[in-house]
Amino acid sequence: MIERKAQIFNVQKYNMHDGPGVRTLVFFQGCPLRCEWCSNPEGQYKKYQILYKKDQCVNCGTCVSVCPAGVHKINAAGKHFIDRDVECIGCRKCEEACLKNAMAIVGESKTISELLDIVEEDRPFYETSGGGVTLGGGEVLAQPEAAASLLQACKQRGINTAIETCGYARPEVFEKVAGYVDLFLFDVKHMNSERHRELTGVRNEMILGNLIWLLENRYNVKIRMPMLKGVNDGEDEIRQLVELLMPYQDLKNFKGVDLLPYHKMGVNKYTQLGWEYPVEGDPKLSDADLEHIERVISQYNFPVSVVRH
Repeated sequence: MIERKAQIFNVQKYNMHDGPGVRTLVFFQGCPLRCEWCSNPEGQYKKYQILYKKDQCVNCGTCVSVCPAGVHKINAAGKHFIDRDVECIGCRKCEEACLKNAMAIVGESKTISELLDIVEEDRPFYETSGGGVTLGGGEVLAQPEAAASLLQACKQRGINTAIETCGYARPEVFEKVAGYVDLFLFDVKHMNSERHRELTGVRNEMILGNLIWLLENRYNVKIRMPMLKGVNDGEDEIRQLVELLMPYQDLKNFKGVDLLPYHKMGVNKYTQLGWEYPVEGDPKLSDADLEHIERVISQYNFPVSVVRH
């Protein structure tokens, strides 16, 4: 029997921000959204990506000679470039051959057993801190079979589980994985569906429907709001979210709201991928802005906190 595999792009050890305690965060590739502020653009597509630092390249051509797919090329001026129309096969020969560490291949196929072995390495930290494993991305539910298999295996070994999700998946996907998830870290990016589509590429009706289903069926949920000035920080926006959640505020499985301030940690990745960064200006909220939003939400007796990555 062939073991199921997951396409991932990173594993982050000793994570303290994405669920309780010390956690191992496994990043799955592929996402149905295209959020303008995405800090992990290398995880948007379920395929190998090349992060290329042009300023470190010396145009030696070594990568051209070792690449079996013809991704790397030298132009008439003797300058190296990456042909993004050619798909990288993930052999990593260019990465290994590059003398200046000017490129890195992102993406890796791992069996569930291999991922479980990595997660198990930090079991002592989970046991002393109340931590566990968190599956993120990209969007972990874009690979539902692999996600369910890894979550089930972790639960069988007594490892606490959490997932970070944009919520955009068929309801049956949530039904499939929910029993193996101790905590859903559930993104709410914008309450207006049309504006949500403008910002992310999809409408939000299915997202909010999945959120309500989780709450009503008593699965543990913490709301996460990526906060951008002039985008989703208005009081009307915040009050619409509060109104949506009011019927569930006394449920033990509603774990409150995390505010995630906008940051620029992913900006350089866009350049390395050969993409333009979509966000114009700097929509970062001040501490005073964030404190005001906290006060508005806390008026309704919701647990709320600012989480800075």
